[in-house]
Amino acid sequence: MREATPGPLVLDVRGRPGPPPLRFVRARDGGPPTLHLGDRPLTRARWHGDGCCRELHLRRLPGHRSPLPPLRAASMRTPEADWRHRCARWLEDTPHGPLHDGRWSVTARASFAPGIWTEDFVRDWPDAVLALLCGGGWHGVLPLRPLSPPDAPRVKAYRKHARDGTLAPVLLWWVSFLDGWLILDGHDRAVAALAEGAEPPCTVLARLPDESEWRRTADAVAEGHAERMSRLSERPAGPGTERQRAVLERGHADALAGLPYEEAPTPLWPPADDA
Repeated sequence: MREATPGPLVLDVRGRPGPPPLRFVRARDGGPPTLHLGDRPLTRARWHGDGCCRELHLRRLPGHRSPLPPLRAASMRTPEADWRHRCARWLEDTPHGPLHDGRWSVTARASFAPGIWTEDFVRDWPDAVLALLCGGGWHGVLPLRPLSPPDAPRVKAYRKHARDGTLAPVLLWWVSFLDGWLILDGHDRAVAALAEGAEPPCTVLARLPDESEWRRTADAVAEGHAERMSRLSERPAGPGTERQRAVLERGHADALAGLPYEEAPTPLWPPADDA
């Protein structure tokens, strides 16, 4: 089911209570979550260090399955292709994806903060050390399979698409406890774009808050706004007060408009053999 929105493509997934095939599983011993596909773990992980600024020592395991079908060159050259809708349809149909009941956004993204696709793009395999900063997470891109070299035949073919502007986007999944992204599909396309000196175009999948959650937040925001406006009304009238009133009203409207589309925490599922 699609929600009509002026911003991202929003999927309202129903009838999939979970756990989904691709999911993060909670550790029993307080350790970091691990990624699973069905019964198969795709990562092993441990914390290193104390406090909130810890390192996540991660080993990725073979077994990742792309949720997208193989992409043909002709499909990438389709004029004005809306990859959000294509990826959404494939994600709904795949037996290897992370979708479960709730709201999800599928967003086109062409640029990222400096360093995301350079210093914080993990090129080594299978081990990685992710520095999780206090209050800021890690904020990088993590592949789920080994990266091909820039001169591999498939990458070379994608590099031509990158030069021609017809490269299909990389499918990323935003994961909240990392404050970063996993590559679900498009490892070779990412390598190709970077080899051509550009960031890869991306389609980003992210969990959104359920309606009941964002409406509770909206009520709290509205209450705070009413208190600020009440205090402002006690001040003498004048141009300065009116300007501040306009700023508060505009900020309040912007905050409410964005609440339904803010990224929500990535759920952690219990181990399969939990009672």
